[in-house]
This record gives sequence, C-alpha cells and structure tokens, in this order.
Amino acid sequence: MITLETSNIQEILTKQKEFFTTAITKDVNFRLAQLKILKQLVVENKQAIQEALKADLRKSEFETYATEIGVIKEIDFTIKNLKKWAKPQKSAVPFEFFNYSAKIYAEPLGVVLIISPWNYPFQLIISPLVGAIAAGNCAIIKPSEIAPNTAKLASQLISKYYPSEYITVVEGGVETSQKLLAEKFDHIFFTGGTAIGKIVMAAAAKHLTPVTLELGGKSPCIVDTQINLEHTIKRIIWGKFINAGQTCIAPDYLLVNKKIKSNLVNGLKKCLIEFYGENPETSPDFPRIISKRHFDRLTKFLEYGKIIVGGKTNPESLYIAPTLLENVSLNDSIMEEEIFGPILPIIEYTEIEEAINLINSKPKPLALYIFSDNKNLQQKILQTTSSGGVCINDTVMQVGISSLPFGGVGDSGIGSYHGKASFDTFSHYKSVLKNTFLFDINWRYAPYQGKLSLLKKIIGG
Repeated sequence: MITLETSNIQEILTKQKEFFTTAITKDVNFRLAQLKILKQLVVENKQAIQEALKADLRKSEFETYATEIGVIKEIDFTIKNLKKWAKPQKSAVPFEFFNYSAKIYAEPLGVVLIISPWNYPFQLIISPLVGAIAAGNCAIIKPSEIAPNTAKLASQLISKYYPSEYITVVEGGVETSQKLLAEKFDHIFFTGGTAIGKIVMAAAAKHLTPVTLELGGKSPCIVDTQINLEHTIKRIIWGKFINAGQTCIAPDYLLVNKKIKSNLVNGLKKCLIEFYGENPETSPDFPRIISKRHFDRLTKFLEYGKIIVGGKTNPESLYIAPTLLENVSLNDSIMEEEIFGPILPIIEYTEIEEAINLINSKPKPLALYIFSDNKNLQQKILQTTSSGGVCINDTVMQVGISSLPFGGVGDSGIGSYHGKASFDTFSHYKSVLKNTFLFDINWRYAPYQGKLSLLKKIIGG
C-alpha cells in the first residue's frame, strides 16, 4: 500500500509523466501486450478475487464470475478491435480543398486517474482501465477503501503485473482522494454517487481537467400489461437483488399498471422464495450490505409505506432481506434518494402518462426499464423520457454489451465507456490537415482586388 504523503503522490505522477513522454504507450503493439497482461492478471487470480469479494460483500462465486471476473469479455473485445480503432481515419474535404488531405488521429491523453467504487470493486477498476490502456495512457487507480479486501488485492496484483511508472494503485480514504484530486491529471474517471461526483468535477475544474462521471440515480422500471409475466418477474427480481441491490443500474422502483399489479406482486413474492428460499439470510446466493453506515441508511427506508414481503434485518451480519414495499409517498425520502439496496417500492399507475410524468419529475436516471410488447408504448416512452440508457423487457443486461456505450445524462453522469466508447473516452481526436507543395493557388492571398466574386462563389453567399 502506498502511503498518503502528498510528496509520494507527486513522485508517482512525475514518474508516470516521464514514462508517458517516452511514447512507448503510443505503440499499438505495446497496448495490445498490456491488455493481454491484464487478462492474465484476472485469469491467474480468480480464486483470490473470489475470496476478496466474499470478504467484502459476501458475493457468491456465481455472482463474482458473472459481474466481476466477467470483465474478461471486455478485454477480449478490446483486443480484437484495437488496431481498427487506433488507425488514423481519413476525413472528407470540400471540392475547393482538392489539393488537401485530412485525417483524424486518436492519441492518448497522458496520465489518467481512475477512482473506483465499492459495489463492484474489482470489475469497476478493470473495466475503465481497459480503455485507459487501449488508448495508450498511464494510469493511477484509487480503489474504494469501503471494500478493503478487494482494494488491497488490486494493489498487490497491479504492482505485480505492471511497473508503477505505467500503472499503479494508491490506497487510502477520503484524505487520499483529496490529495489526488489536488493534482493535475489529463483525465479523471470517477464512478460513484452524484454528491461525490460534484466534488470531483469541482476539483477537476481548477485544472481544466476533463472528467467522466459514472453516477447513478433512481432508475425506474415500467411494467405494462402486455408482457410475459413469468419472464418479467424473474428478470426484475434478478436485476434488483443481485449484489443485494447495490448496483447503480438496479431497478430503483417499479411503476406497474394497476390492472396487473396484484398478479405481479404475487409472482414477485413467489420468485423471491424460488431464488433465495424461505429465509434469504441463509442463502449462499444473497450478499450483504457493504458497511454499517449503508446498512443504517437503508433500514430507515423500511419505515416508509407498507412492507409486502421481507423487512428483516440483522445488524451484526449487515443483512437486509429482499423487501417489496407499497403505498410509499412520492415525498418520502425513499422516493427522493437512490435506494442502492435490496428494497423495491412498487407504485401503480392507470395511464402510462402518469408513469412518464413521474419519471420526468425526477433527475434523469442512469437506466430506464420497460416491460411491454406494445411497440407503440415502447416508442412513446423512449421519445418522452431521458435516461442514460434503456433496456426493454430485461434488466441490467445492457451493461454486458461491449458495443453499447454505457453512461449517464444530467445528474446520472457525464460521458460513457465500454468497448469503443472507452477508447474514445481516454483518447484525444487530433485533426490533421495536409497540403501539397506541388502547386499553390493564389486566390486567398492579398492583394484581394478582383478576387471577391470568386470567394463569394466558393462560399455560396
């Protein structure tokens, strides 16, 4: 673990900047080799990753593979496409510029800072790092101290597989983050809550540092009557309660057509038993809340509305049962704050306009879910709402598609990543215009007498 001294952080930054100036990282073959090393890091340490995540969040082996180790697919996708992404792209020029050629070059930004969260503490280190490496940058990673076992493992593994002047991990708490943010980076990539995102952006603004903010918000889930009820129920329960609801794109609340609410609720209750048994506390597949502070925040939400099922808590093991609520008020804090836990409020609507108006009355969410086979309804919701992304007839799975940019809008974030979007995020696209020495056309040079009519024809005015 690297100590918190500001001088140490500045020393790391200086070494990384010096390494970047050697231009080694600009070599596409070097980048490909480093991505293969990153894959090797994950593959060779699956057991250690599993143990760290179990210690931090009590994640099952299945969830660890599906949501953390599965980042291997992102690495493979990037390796497959990197040469194409990095190749300079020709750009068209107007006819009157016939003697010119234009190209766009993707070049690395330099030294970037990646600040990762605690909820998917391994995957959300590796995934943005894939983009940073692919684009040719050096990187400093600040893992979340709230998931200490994973943070420590990440530090050990990164230092084992990469030289610190190229990629390094800086552990620590809020003070360490503050010291890092006081320095000038070429890009800051932050994943976390909106409140901290504002602090990161304010710090970055002092150095005019560009930022990517992957935040969150209250992601709504609309359930129409035209659905496959069984499939809908399973997909909602899985997406909401994976990682005990501690997922930035988990369905935050349900907006259910009044006609189907009773059948849906009954199905959700049965599905919870099917997934986690009569007592989810004994299930090996149901994780725990990350910390006492987050546990206390979530238990207060249980005071709102009426508990349909769940509600049981255990402060010693940081367990909160998967819980369904109804009769919540839109003015309750549970409907004002992102829940980020295993509690799902269910709100009924009669006409779809009610659901749309409720969504639009709140800050723009990171994800919006629509369960309906009605294409007109789908289109209406898509056209009248704004969100970082939309998933129709499923939940959470959009995050696994590397060809889809992932990111928020408004309060839910700035910028996007995954696949080509990650490469773009950590690249500067440099425009290059090239003229020839074979001939020169004098129309643009002084004196201008007799040339105005030609200029007007060129401009079209």
